[in-house]
Amino acid sequence: MTTLLEHKPKPGDYAPFYANYVAAVETDDIVGYLAAQKAAMIDFLKEIVWEKWELAYAPKKWTLAEVVLHMIDGERVFAYRALRIARGDTTPLAGFEQDDYVPNSEAATRTPASIVDEFIAVRDASIHLFKNFTDTMWERRGVASNAEVAVAALAYIIAGHTEHHLKILRERYLGH
Repeated sequence: MTTLLEHKPKPGDYAPFYANYVAAVETDDIVGYLAAQKAAMIDFLKEIVWEKWELAYAPKKWTLAEVVLHMIDGERVFAYRALRIARGDTTPLAGFEQDDYVPNSEAATRTPASIVDEFIAVRDASIHLFKNFTDTMWERRGVASNAEVAVAALAYIIAGHTEHHLKILRERYLGH
């Protein structure tokens, strides 16, 4: 029998670096939140005109397409960490260097539609992963990026990381 997480992670369940991401998500229903966020994100991304995807808001900043691909990459990494820890893998998990990933994403070769489709696929995979965790899986803890982390915190980090970058996209890239 599977259950859904019924409480928000607390400090100590994640590294202090992620506190703002976790704080950005005000819910005890993280799986429902991820699903609702997916729908809102799709609507948001589909409204952005093609030309905006190629632009950075300042010199040496990522393009809008690079930001969205970074969000996707981050979600994959955090979900992978959650999977490993939930399955009882106690191997410490390495960090990842986002500044190496972004230029190697070759975002300029992608269409906005292909990026949106990839976001949908990755988010669907995350939702399916999390919605089938048992209480025991949600409560497991492991080490990632040299810090202890709870599986539940990783779900909130995914949602909060998306909120963080969505705010940047609205304010700095689209002027909303």
